[in-house]
Amino acid sequence: MIAPAQSLVIVGSGLAAWTLVREFRKLDAQTPITLITRDNGDFYSKPMLSNALSSGKTAAQLVSATSAAMAHQLGVTVMAKTDVTAIDPVACSVTTALGPVTYSRLVLALGADPVRLPLQGDAADRVISVNDLQDYATFRAQLEGAKRVTVIGAGLIGCEFANDLVQAGYEVDVIDPGTHPLGRLLPLEAGQQVQQALAHAGVRFHFGTSVQAVLAAPQGLQVEMANGHRLASDLVLSAVGLRPRIALAKAAGLQTARGIVVNRQLQTSQTDIYALGDVAEVEGLLLPYVMPLMQSARTLAAHLAGQPATLRYPAMPVVVKTPAMPVVVSPPLADAQGSWQVNAFSDGVDARFVGLDGILLGFALAGKATGQKTVLQKSLPAVLA
Repeated sequence: MIAPAQSLVIVGSGLAAWTLVREFRKLDAQTPITLITRDNGDFYSKPMLSNALSSGKTAAQLVSATSAAMAHQLGVTVMAKTDVTAIDPVACSVTTALGPVTYSRLVLALGADPVRLPLQGDAADRVISVNDLQDYATFRAQLEGAKRVTVIGAGLIGCEFANDLVQAGYEVDVIDPGTHPLGRLLPLEAGQQVQQALAHAGVRFHFGTSVQAVLAAPQGLQVEMANGHRLASDLVLSAVGLRPRIALAKAAGLQTARGIVVNRQLQTSQTDIYALGDVAEVEGLLLPYVMPLMQSARTLAAHLAGQPATLRYPAMPVVVKTPAMPVVVSPPLADAQGSWQVNAFSDGVDARFVGLDGILLGFALAGKATGQKTVLQKSLPAVLA
């Protein structure tokens, strides 16, 4: 397929891809856009996957607009159910089963894959992750008739699913090698408050250990932990993190690290190829959250439309969807020097990360303390100035 001259080709159809198309069309209604996706391209909000169960939503009900509707509204050609298997930067084309597609500018909005743990046992292949709409449909189907769910990982996604599952009436066990929920985001005291609230809701936590094997049992599954304990379960959900999909870019000779390395115009080491969303690494930062994605999409849209644009990240607090104990966190940067100052009370935690010079560098708010978000956010330095 030979795309028109000055065409924009986007690989991917998640929130990053569709947000870019919307933002670009506000600035440029004429440039042809081809969107290539390995799924059907329907638009939905990925963050809703981890709290849709208790509200009774099916995968179909999470779709905000079909790809056909989006294509018509935004003037886009969608190549659905189509894998991109290679990029040729010299020929300015991508390879698909339908033939090569040429581009003048290419955007890789490839997303990330769930990290797969090297588990033992004859039922290890029955462990599932929920990373897209089809995964959620599979998850819903497997929950039919199930009562007991084991969640591997007590991070953001693991805690959100645990809360959603227990609200929906399931027995939930969460296994994590750390000391408390949201261990990478919260100081101990705040994490303990979240743990107590989720435990009160019915979630059982197993910290300081890991899953070693998942075995088939006469009734369901058996989960073996490193501490020697075993759990009976009907379904095992893995939520231990994401790994950016960099293989396609790496094979094409683009610079990669943890993600596809881009500058502050979202440009890769190949000037006419860009990366956006969970796959893009900007100045060492991988931020798989909605706010950074929106900032990046607006910046890239402006740049592609010929306007001067440089990506800047303001402070962008992350809302953790755990109704049992709401959490808002703006973690300090990895190299920040300072300490947590924690004020815990009966129905919340106000934790502030203060630098050596007394400047606020981050915060973690739980329960009623989340009302302080707006005030504290104004005091934080930019993540990327």
